[in-house]
Amino acid sequence: MEDKRKVVPAKRKKGNHKKARTAMGIVSKVLKTLGTVLLSVFLIVIITSCIFATVLTIYVLNFADTTSTVSLEQVAESNITRFVYENPEYNPDDPASQQYKLYYALRNESRHVIWADIENIPQYTQDAFVYSEDERFYSHDGIDFKRTIGAFVNIFLPLYPNRQGGSTITQQTIKNVTGDNEAAGIKGIERKIREIFRTINVEKVNRKEDILQCYLNVVPLGTTKYDIVGVQAAANFYFGKDVKDLTLAESAALAGMTNAPAANNPVDGVEGNNKIRRERCLNKMLENGAISEDEFNQAMNEKLKVVGNFNYSSATVYDDETKDQGPTSYFMDEALTEAENRIAKYYGISVDEASQRLFNGGYTVYTTVDYNMQKKVEANMQNPKNFTGYALENDTLMSAFIAMDYTGCVKAVVGSRKPKTEMRTFNTATQGMRSPGSCIKPIASYAPAVEQDIINWSTLIKDEPITVKNAQGVDEKWPVNYSDYGNSGNWSYQNMYTWQMLAQSKNTAPAQLVKKLTPEYCYNFLKEKLDITTLDENDAKLYSGVTVGGFTNGLHLSELVGGYMIFGNGGRKYEVSYISSIEDASGKAIYEKSDGFKQAISESSAYVMNRIMQNVVNDPTGTGRNAKLVTTDLVAKTGTSSNWEDLSFVGCTPDYVSGIWIGYDNHKTIPTGSYYNSDILWKNIFGEIAENEPDKKFTMPDSVVKAKYCRSTGLLASKTCGNTAEGYYKKSSLPKYCNH
Repeated sequence: MEDKRKVVPAKRKKGNHKKARTAMGIVSKVLKTLGTVLLSVFLIVIITSCIFATVLTIYVLNFADTTSTVSLEQVAESNITRFVYENPEYNPDDPASQQYKLYYALRNESRHVIWADIENIPQYTQDAFVYSEDERFYSHDGIDFKRTIGAFVNIFLPLYPNRQGGSTITQQTIKNVTGDNEAAGIKGIERKIREIFRTINVEKVNRKEDILQCYLNVVPLGTTKYDIVGVQAAANFYFGKDVKDLTLAESAALAGMTNAPAANNPVDGVEGNNKIRRERCLNKMLENGAISEDEFNQAMNEKLKVVGNFNYSSATVYDDETKDQGPTSYFMDEALTEAENRIAKYYGISVDEASQRLFNGGYTVYTTVDYNMQKKVEANMQNPKNFTGYALENDTLMSAFIAMDYTGCVKAVVGSRKPKTEMRTFNTATQGMRSPGSCIKPIASYAPAVEQDIINWSTLIKDEPITVKNAQGVDEKWPVNYSDYGNSGNWSYQNMYTWQMLAQSKNTAPAQLVKKLTPEYCYNFLKEKLDITTLDENDAKLYSGVTVGGFTNGLHLSELVGGYMIFGNGGRKYEVSYISSIEDASGKAIYEKSDGFKQAISESSAYVMNRIMQNVVNDPTGTGRNAKLVTTDLVAKTGTSSNWEDLSFVGCTPDYVSGIWIGYDNHKTIPTGSYYNSDILWKNIFGEIAENEPDKKFTMPDSVVKAKYCRSTGLLASKTCGNTAEGYYKKSSLPKYCNH
């Protein structure tokens, strides 16, 4: 009989159900939390990666030199840097006549460089370097990215004891040409980025054979004793032959040196490191099909005959360029400094790096020196007869002199009376800062006042002081006038013409002019228009500096004389320079002196000032009357500092502007006496040179007129005026006529 009973399902235990739900909830929360964490980490990684990529991009672009062009021409042509000057006896119609003569040669005695054209380098010599250094040279575009990435990774993760090199032949060439070879720390990264972009540029504009030619001429192949650069010099030193005569084995011996020349050169171990590297090079050439099996075997069995010295004679371009020339002159020191600064600016490197390039050779520096003038001035400065007389301590009284043309090209400079026995000694003419005294008056007050039409040739100015506040804030009358011997004189309160005030060096006239112009205006004129660099900010607030030369720091004689050029060239201020141009070893001009100028004052103002200053020399009362020349026009100004610690004279002749300073290094008072006036000393040093100048007179421009003026009023003389003299005036601002 069928069982009709219902099957009742078993009841779950209440406690087990709750536990299951609790466990599921925990798992769910854990998964959610874990998902949130993973998502957050993922987002952080993405954001960090974006930031890193952005920073890296900016970093790379910051150091990418995408516009730099590296010249691959004959950059290693010579180990001599030549400073030359224009030959005054040059005859363009004479093929044997040299346009330039050697002034000084810088030689690195241990550095040997000879250029070789690619046509004179055997193919197997070329291949030896290619397949030992950069076997994919002919197929890549300048960068072997596999090697480069490895080198970058090793910077951050030093997996190798020595950092892996990733440079191709093109990169090595750029590094050797530019000298951009820092290898440590963060600077190594910057260099590598710059090098990569330069390499890309070089590969775009140069053929492979041109790049290889340059590489083979700049690759270092020296010993610990000799700095040998390029395959030509290396072939001569190691094997006593020209590069074109190298054998395959000898070529492999040179190519095997490249990673460490001092350790791998054949002189120090033809059977040691060099043999290992030589065999490696030959194997690479064989692997790449550059040589046959027979050539390989023959080269492997060849016994090398190593010479280890030089037997070539350097071809000279100028006479005496290999002789010992002794210490540099003061001019040469300045030319060296300027050349270093110009090279540093051109390549964007430090001055120290530029100095290394300059001394390592290959440059031709065209100086502005007048060789004969420089030698004459040096001799005159060292001649005791030019400084003797009246209880003068000849062994301690110092002097400095400089002369330049009216475009700022320095022709001669001497920084001391003592013979020069060392390179780059202190040059008082360019480095000393001494008070110019009254020599400041023409450029700080008179010239700006003529330019602003405040005064003219015959303006009447009363010889009276102005009122200024002294250091205690009390009003006082200032300045006093000085006689020729430094004694304070009384104010005459008489009217004097502008030209008289300057000729007799009265201090009252420039004080009145500075008051009208303001000290700040005169300060800015010196700084902005005339390039005076030694001024202190306080000088813009004080009368003493711009009025009588009592500056906080003093002036360089070179800058003082440079300021006077405006009185002989129509008011133009050019940059003072000792160099006209610089060429690298390939003949490429990397610097040329600009013909640009600042128009400091107008042409008419400049000539009126020129004629006013002539009275300093030509008038019987002029303070510079002892400097008057016989045949050559001279306009000038004398200067004496307070307490007679500095004497100065700046003179303008038609071809040159020159100046002299006399004083003691310890600022001792100079013994008084007319024989020691600066005008006499200037004439002793430069007078004979000035008398022999090509030009004898200054040329008056059309903007200036010579006219008669009334001696009573200083105005232009009327037709009926009976008391007249002649003066020079700007046509644009002629005085009124007198009523006499």
